[in-house]
Amino acid sequence: MKDGSLSGNRIKLLESGAEYFPALLAAIEAAQSEILLETYIFQRDSTGEQVAAALRAAALRGVVVRVMVDGFGGRSFAEDTMPDLAADGVEVFIYRREIRVFSLGRSRLRRLHRKLAIVDGRIAFVGGINIINDMDTPGQIPPRVDFAVRIEGPLVVRIHNAMVHLWRIVSWASLRRRLETLAWVTPIRKRVGRVRAKFLMRDNLGHRRDIEAAYLQAIEGAQREVLIANAYFFPGRAFRHALIEAAQRGVKVTLLLQGRVEYWFLFHACRVLYPYLLGAGVRIVEYRKSFLHAKVAVVDDGWATVGSSNIDPFSLLLAREANLVILDQAFAAKLRKSLERIMAEGGVELTLAGWQRQTLWMRLVSWFAYGTVRAAIGLAGYRGRQSL
Repeated sequence: MKDGSLSGNRIKLLESGAEYFPALLAAIEAAQSEILLETYIFQRDSTGEQVAAALRAAALRGVVVRVMVDGFGGRSFAEDTMPDLAADGVEVFIYRREIRVFSLGRSRLRRLHRKLAIVDGRIAFVGGINIINDMDTPGQIPPRVDFAVRIEGPLVVRIHNAMVHLWRIVSWASLRRRLETLAWVTPIRKRVGRVRAKFLMRDNLGHRRDIEAAYLQAIEGAQREVLIANAYFFPGRAFRHALIEAAQRGVKVTLLLQGRVEYWFLFHACRVLYPYLLGAGVRIVEYRKSFLHAKVAVVDDGWATVGSSNIDPFSLLLAREANLVILDQAFAAKLRKSLERIMAEGGVELTLAGWQRQTLWMRLVSWFAYGTVRAAIGLAGYRGRQSL
């Protein structure tokens, strides 16, 4: 297909860790030749222990197991989990190891934010779920909300190629391992279903705007509905204008956004945009029952995306991200139904009148956070490209 999509796939939506981790563990435990895993966070909690144990067991029975964890998101991983994995034969790389908590350099902000896994070149997982217990949240609240997909079919080949490519890049950067000759399985191209989808990446070379461009194309072509659920929503000018123009031509535009404070600056910075969007007819629903970590969307009846990319400058300008775009009515309907249920169970819809009644202090807090986030992106060398 000219749009880069491939048909013949079987794709299953997985909602939060309750569905994702049993599927991932089952695939790992059945692995016969190769397991590749990328994650931003690999926490040593009950879930992390389960996944680590399954990876170690696979390596001990002769499966090639390669794990890559981000050096900032997984700062504790190198000390508390990596040694045990390596001792049992798991090959591990830390992507851009970062010890400092406070740093605004480009290398600090260019993170590996992808959450990918492939087993035997046959089953792939793409989404926004880290290796962490869903209940690992502040306070006694329900599990965080997130999504992933399980994939079989020709698209697995592209995901496998992307993971191998990054492993080779990081391996080359390691002087100790430049001369290693690594073997990789040949991924299976067999058609196993009827779903058409495409795999999108964001990096700083040939795929700088692929994910953002896919969103914009879908929004600009929307005829009935745009429903976006995103944890950190701080879009640039083009994205905001696309949403507003869609709303003004009669499309129902709904944003399901984070209603709890997890990262203070981003949470408050995002809120500067609320009156602007509400005044233009965009519907905003904050999810307050728990933490919203989702990065998904549905447009009309046949376009959906699930992945790791937030709609903010860090994801769209700096980090390595991966999303799947699914062009299938049944899948889009299922994701929409899940999001509608989530909004009904824990969403609070905002109004422009209600938002305008907030105190001067809260407005100042939001503008301070907004300015700080803009400055951080500018200091990283992206001031001219952020269009915020």
